Amino acid sequence: MATTLKIKLISFDYRLLDLWVKKIVELALKHNSSIKGPIPLPTETKLYTVLKSPHVNKPSMEHFQKKMHRRLILISDYDSRLFSHFEKMSLPASLDLRLSLVS
Repeated sequence: MATTLKIKLISFDYRLLDLWVKKIVELALKHNSSIKGPIPLPTETKLYTVLKSPHVNKPSMEHFQKKMHRRLILISDYDSRLFSHFEKMSLPASLDLRLSLVS
């Protein structure tokens, strides 16, 4: 049974996320791997409500939101050089890359 490399990318900035997804897909295609994706996963939105002034004026509140964008890429028929290349990538601080092997 062949193993599949599962790459999950998470970021607050969708433009940066799409740029790195494109780089990863190009790199995998360069190594003659078969790719499924990028699959957009649901965007997680967190809402925060903060009082503008402490202790008074309850109706006066500010609302902030934080959106977490996620993409999934499945790569099969890869070689070990590709896997080690993903581990050594220097990513921006606002981007999270999670690698896992699925059989």
